[in-house]
Amino acid sequence: MKPTNQTAIITGASRGIGAVLAKRLAKDGFDVVVNYTASKAAAEAVVEDIVAIGAKAIAVQADITQSRDVARLFDAAQQLGPLGAVVCNAGILELAPMSEFSDEAFTRLMAVNLTGAFYTLKEAARRLDKGGRIVALSTSINGSYFPSYGPYAASKAAVEAMCKVLCKELAGREISVNVVAPGPIATEFFMEGKSDELVARIAGMNPYGRLGQPEDISDVVSYLLSPAAVWVNGQVLKVNGGMVI
Repeated sequence: MKPTNQTAIITGASRGIGAVLAKRLAKDGFDVVVNYTASKAAAEAVVEDIVAIGAKAIAVQADITQSRDVARLFDAAQQLGPLGAVVCNAGILELAPMSEFSDEAFTRLMAVNLTGAFYTLKEAARRLDKGGRIVALSTSINGSYFPSYGPYAASKAAVEAMCKVLCKELAGREISVNVVAPGPIATEFFMEGKSDELVARIAGMNPYGRLGQPEDISDVVSYLLSPAAVWVNGQVLKVNGGMVI
């Protein structure tokens, strides 16, 4: 079942999982707001691909660490039609042992991953109509707890907690709030700074013997935004091929 005249906002949708997800939701029947911070050309390319699919799309620059920018992002979505779904996807990764993690890196990480998610979830709660859908992206690191991931894991654990609370705060509006927690995904976000040997070793830790693909995540988000998932609410779905259970 495809939604009719519904719009989806995806934060951080100019590349990686966000870009693949934007195109998947367009195929599902959504019109899409492609949010970006700095990658204007990449966001516009995603919009072009969506238009070619036959859906409507706009690229909207907004820094999700600023509440006014997030409000403006949601205002822009009105150009396309009723808001039916919000995917809180934007995030950054900073890695270092906690004894070496700089104050600047910690502040930057929390600003995007936690504060940005809070502003996005807050605005979604205010603006979604009855029956809307919210999905936030977390991480399966909150289960494996590898060294150097401490602040990153903490930022995503906080997002998971906010979503579980929010689904109850939205009682009576039939708005579901769920979290998808990917394992290692073959994107620039994951690959940056890793040697081929390290990537191969990580892939070998998975029962499937490979890294995840962005489509593995977009398939699950697509399901959570569909009518078939109406009874799934307040859940954290680890999507990692069995690497973390």
